[in-house]
Amino acid sequence: MAVNTAVNKALKYDDIVRKFDKYIFDTYTRQPVAIKKACGAVVTDVDGKEYIDCVAGIAVNNVGHCHPAVVGAIKRQVEQLIHVSNLYYTEQQAVLAEGLVNLTGMDRVFFCNSGTEAVEGALKLARKATGKKEFIAAEHAFHGRTRGALSVTHKEKYRKPFEPLAPAVFVPYNDADAIRAAINENTAGVILEPIQGEGGVIIPSDNYLKEVREICDEKNVLLILDEVQTGFGRTGKWFASEHSGIRADIMTTAKAMGGGFPMGSMLARENVASKFVRGDHASTFGGNALACAAAIATIDVIKKEKLVERSEEMGKYLIQKLSTLDKDYVKEIRGKGLMVGMELSVKCEDIVSKARERGILLNCTSESVLRFVPPLTITKEQLDKVVGVLDEI
Repeated sequence: MAVNTAVNKALKYDDIVRKFDKYIFDTYTRQPVAIKKACGAVVTDVDGKEYIDCVAGIAVNNVGHCHPAVVGAIKRQVEQLIHVSNLYYTEQQAVLAEGLVNLTGMDRVFFCNSGTEAVEGALKLARKATGKKEFIAAEHAFHGRTRGALSVTHKEKYRKPFEPLAPAVFVPYNDADAIRAAINENTAGVILEPIQGEGGVIIPSDNYLKEVREICDEKNVLLILDEVQTGFGRTGKWFASEHSGIRADIMTTAKAMGGGFPMGSMLARENVASKFVRGDHASTFGGNALACAAAIATIDVIKKEKLVERSEEMGKYLIQKLSTLDKDYVKEIRGKGLMVGMELSVKCEDIVSKARERGILLNCTSESVLRFVPPLTITKEQLDKVVGVLDEI
């Protein structure tokens, strides 16, 4: 059979949708827009219409779309080496590993391709290190859709069709006493998001993670922090756990790590990491030279452009602007840095549609929460336009 995969002619929107409908698994609820290109905090569709992007690939494009430094690093790397597998050493993986260890205060890193893979690795490592099988997770948690990660993801509609899953107990978020009560002799670890993203940008009390850390130490249970969405400057710190001043036993990252290129990692303290021996875990593409080059450049951009500090500043600005909106519709605004949730008194899908028509891309989660996770490079003028459109709606 002849197969033509060339992309040498621009397709119109209707043609793209027809091909999706015919050839691609129907597993996403897609908005009626086909993106052609992007730069900074602006994306452009196939018809030439521009949108201010407050989704950023769901907290992926922290340095903005197609940042020149990241694009340049990818171009240079792709001409030298893309992939050779982890049967060999590469300079890029060594450099990135050292940088991540220095950033996080962890001791070792395992590279993978996505957040759910990072969580899978974390759960495997916790089981191997402790010899125990069960996990404690939080209500409204989202950790991924592969089988292990799904077992600690709370929403029933994600879990039920694929049960039985690995054993997990769900307790209320922001309730350290509930975690203490749930720990038993077979608990391998507690897995938490420092801020719940998919759950509606739920921010715990200041002492919550500190209390959980103390409980895990007391009970000899591992603490796994899922920083997949909250990492790389998103919350006004390099990682959200820094707001609490604690360190996990195992930590997961992904999303923004590669500047838009697929990249993930699991990090651990030496006493835990050492429990994985050769053959215990692997990834064919994890840590390939191209992904590492993108990640090194991304981290460098965040440092040079002071995007962690900018995230904190622009997040406060966005919350202040959102607080001027109609209180009949706005129930609560929650956020740290440029990870902001605005809970409404109505469902928000219709608002997302109306905003898109006016050139703003937004994300609705937990039915009534507008989640703002724009590029950390977004300007005040762009945020003013976003809030102005919401005011009109």
